[in-house]
Amino acid sequence: MARNRRQVNTASLSFIDAMSVGLGAVILLFMILHHATEVVASQKNHASAEKVSALEDEVLKKRRAAEQAAAALQATQQQLRAAQARAASLAQELKSQNADGTGSDDSKLASLKSEVLSLQARVDELRATQAEVANATRERAGAGTRQYLAGLEVKGKRILILVDVSASMLDETVVGVIRRRNMDIATQSASAKWRWALNAVDWVSTQVPASAQFQVYAFNTSVESAVTGTTGQWLAVGNGSQLTAAIQNLRQRVPAGGTSLARAFAAAAKLSPHPDNIYLLTDGLPTQGAAIRGGLVSGDQRMDLFAEALRAMPRGIAVHTLLFPMDGDSKAAGAYWQLAQITGGSFLAPSRDWP
Repeated sequence: MARNRRQVNTASLSFIDAMSVGLGAVILLFMILHHATEVVASQKNHASAEKVSALEDEVLKKRRAAEQAAAALQATQQQLRAAQARAASLAQELKSQNADGTGSDDSKLASLKSEVLSLQARVDELRATQAEVANATRERAGAGTRQYLAGLEVKGKRILILVDVSASMLDETVVGVIRRRNMDIATQSASAKWRWALNAVDWVSTQVPASAQFQVYAFNTSVESAVTGTTGQWLAVGNGSQLTAAIQNLRQRVPAGGTSLARAFAAAAKLSPHPDNIYLLTDGLPTQGAAIRGGLVSGDQRMDLFAEALRAMPRGIAVHTLLFPMDGDSKAAGAYWQLAQITGGSFLAPSRDWP
């Protein structure tokens, strides 16, 4: 009886071998690409860390310069007061001597007067240095000027600050907004997100150049100036009193209603002449257009409303956006970043400890 022999299919073995080699090649290629990606990412992270470190060093240098200028100013002012006191005392003594006919010593008085003038010049010089370091139109309570928000420079001859006062500024989530909207006014005003936005616009106001004109508009479904009775008018910075009034009035507001960016930009277009820089503080894409409607809006509809707002905005204006967080509005960051690129402005999502 012939013994059954199992025949080996060489074609099948060759196919399995080829598949194994191919799989090994794919795995090896994946490992190489993955390693290359890690190297590139590491290089980028290292470069970013160096930039952050350089900015931190610059901030520390400016703070030390400001502290040194303040200390020198205080010491010089004390010397000036002492010299003025000595000059006044000597002048009184010489006056008494002249009255008694005993003569006078004009050389000492002239020397003291020269010292007083020298010290006064030094005080003026230190004050100018201190002002140059600070570079703020008005003071703001808090820990320093906090100028580390890289990329944001408040500049221009006509500056418009647009502040979103819609209900979404009450919280970072939709559920939180609904809850706070039904609470008492004091609780709404104490919202962490709203206080954060108010502190941010306060900081922006301190950086407005003294030579510029400004306007601060609060907007939701309507638009009005934060300085009562000045809607449609440019205001002079002056001593900063009207900027201070604008911030104080904003702090009395309670966020409510929807967001019509189209109406905000239309109000900007009515200012004559047009602003050259707009600083927009908001938390997402608009929920209303020029025409106010009811009901919910989808993400695509909000993008359409954003496009409508852009059509209402005058050309040639740099738009700088400070975008605060809002859950569920994933397209907002990209839209406002593109707006900054188109207009030559800037886009920033501030950290929670700023300003």
